[in-house]
Amino acid sequence: ILWGCSLWFWWETLWIPANCTWADLEDHDDIVFPKPYQLCATIPYAFVLLMVRFLIERYIAIPLAKALGIKNVTRVKPQPNAVLENYFRKCTKQPSQSEIQGLAKKCNWTVRLVEKWFRRRRNLELPTMLRKFQEACHFLNISELRLTNCSFFAWFCLPQKPWFYDIWQVWVGYPFQSLLSSQYWYYMAEISFYWSLLFTLGTDIKRKDFMAHVVHHLAAIVLMACSWCGNYVRIGTLVMIVHDTADFWLESAKMFNYARWEKTCNVLFVIFSVVFFITRIILFPFWILRGTIYLPCYYSSTIVIAYFTFNGQLLILQGLHLYWGYFVLKILNKFLFIKVTSVRNYYLSFENEQVNRQKNERKGEEPNLSMPYQDK
Repeated sequence: ILWGCSLWFWWETLWIPANCTWADLEDHDDIVFPKPYQLCATIPYAFVLLMVRFLIERYIAIPLAKALGIKNVTRVKPQPNAVLENYFRKCTKQPSQSEIQGLAKKCNWTVRLVEKWFRRRRNLELPTMLRKFQEACHFLNISELRLTNCSFFAWFCLPQKPWFYDIWQVWVGYPFQSLLSSQYWYYMAEISFYWSLLFTLGTDIKRKDFMAHVVHHLAAIVLMACSWCGNYVRIGTLVMIVHDTADFWLESAKMFNYARWEKTCNVLFVIFSVVFFITRIILFPFWILRGTIYLPCYYSSTIVIAYFTFNGQLLILQGLHLYWGYFVLKILNKFLFIKVTSVRNYYLSFENEQVNRQKNERKGEEPNLSMPYQDK
């Protein structure tokens, strides 16, 4: 069965055009092609990244957090109680009033003590500010490394390549396109990074978009691995460049938010929002997806099955981009447009007060010196 599945998986019709075979993609005449077995190296690299993460969180994040005034708050543990602990884990973390009364009778406690126990138990589940800062510091360092690799790759390795500027050139000569050494290391680093994220999903801070992150990481690994096997490396490189430019700014904004540097956080988040919408809402659908959905039809009369697989994964990523873009707009509306409205109301109130004062002075009345914004 396994042998049959392997034969079906590597069926040439799934991956490469009809006019070539896997034997044609063997290295020859200084032309190097990506090989599937090379992806096995990403697992050890992922564990190396986990070790790097441990060192960053312990020896960089904690001293930096202390320097910025972020303290590790020690939360009070609730009194050990097997009945309440079992109910907390298996039933609900926020019981209703009737459930609390039933638990109080069962434990021979007062209702107030049971409410206090659940409140303290829920607080233990919440990550501390220091824990959030440590995670953001790790992601910032990794994102900075990815941004550096992306910048180096985009500015030093690809300027002489016509397919970096002209999306039509991505499919010229496919599948007989030689692999660059810089592409090899770029792919290894990216896939290893997403493997490390999957390995730590159980211990990372749980957020509202947890399932979206799981789908994103799995889609990214499958997409990069399949593009490597099918030698879709050129378009895969462009996809990674588009995705690597925004994360650095988001993690920087998180770190300064935890340190309560509000203005710096807002500036960095605005930069992140601009980069996010340019790369993932504009460039990705109108440049990358155009190059993967529309252009291959001009270079091949027979569309392979991998065409639908890759484009399906890319469309999933675009759906996640729209999902996260909605939340980015909500945050921008909170701290940007609401503040602008508050400032505008402030000046309108001030102008109205000035007008009322002038009217009162004309009537000979005592001017009212109280400002409507003083209470705020």
